Amino acid sequence: MVVLPAHLKASTLGSSVTVPITSGRLNLGTWQGIYLGEHRDRGGSRKLVVTVYS
Repeated sequence: MVVLPAHLKASTLGSSVTVPITSGRLNLGTWQGIYLGEHRDRGGSRKLVVTVYS
């Protein structure tokens, strides 16, 4: 089986995050943040998909 670099990075870093929202704000801890990491030489445009469950 051949594992391509993108698949290895996605399995290590993940491709989604679940963040609680309290009073309309992200409920992150003191030292928490959300970062987007690109692993490509040439980046293109991106779409951000946000799904809210209530």
